[in-house]
Amino acid sequence: MTKLVVICGATATGKSGLALALARRLGTVILSADSRQVYRDFNIGTAKTTVAEQKLVPHYLIDIYAPTNTMTVADYQEQAQAYCASVSDSPLLLVGGTGLYIRSIVQGMKIPRVAPQLELRSQLAEIDQNQLYAMLQQVDPTAAQKIHPHDSVRTLRALEVYYVTGIPISAQQGENPPDYPILQIGLDCDPQRLRLRIHQRTKQMIADGLVTEVDELCQKYGADLPLLNTLGYQEIKQYLSGKISLDAAQELIVLHTRQFAKRQRTWFRAYPQIEWFDADDPDLFAQVLQRIKEFIDK
Repeated sequence: MTKLVVICGATATGKSGLALALARRLGTVILSADSRQVYRDFNIGTAKTTVAEQKLVPHYLIDIYAPTNTMTVADYQEQAQAYCASVSDSPLLLVGGTGLYIRSIVQGMKIPRVAPQLELRSQLAEIDQNQLYAMLQQVDPTAAQKIHPHDSVRTLRALEVYYVTGIPISAQQGENPPDYPILQIGLDCDPQRLRLRIHQRTKQMIADGLVTEVDELCQKYGADLPLLNTLGYQEIKQYLSGKISLDAAQELIVLHTRQFAKRQRTWFRAYPQIEWFDADDPDLFAQVLQRIKEFIDK
């Protein structure tokens, strides 16, 4: 039977490095749970594992979509579940910080398979959020109770699903947890240490060529590509357009990454199934490896 080990936590807590070391010791592979690493060409800014690292341990669910396409959570879940079902002789490592991706696997979320409807979204986006929420209350009061009145993203999605399928999104959701054992391990550290980690990683990304990467992506796909408006890319794009200095861009990346990490920590802390380890503990590898061996041997 498949046994799944999840390595999760906020950005810059060292998930990828730990997972690489664990996978080499356990003789297994890594499934990525990162919503941006699924896209080709977005490498440095997403902290994607290098080609050399991927030669050491097979990595799956990265570089599988063109940046001009959109990978939905349902798409991700389908591919991840298929891979988990195909392996039974070794524990799999599911590694990343995209909480919704991880939740889709460990809790077996039922996700409506409705692709983004750009024309419908553009029409709905012209309507005031208060009115959109009132529309949602009419067609799907159950979903409306779970969505904050100011949450425009989830409101739009719920309306989109309803108008495409004719069925409320609340009636299409639910959970179907997998029948294989799952161990969830979370990495965390003192907020001050995390700030330092984020600062150091951002500095290293720039040293590794983030500016060149963003410049080449803008030329290849156009500066309006939605992915180029995400963390790390939008700030460098501002620098390349002459709006801010490189130092200012770096400071903004650090600030926005800290804000993002705070949201991630809040998300993951809401799940009591996660067993937490100190990312700065010098014995981290040994502690996590021992816990995984206990899990495997059950």
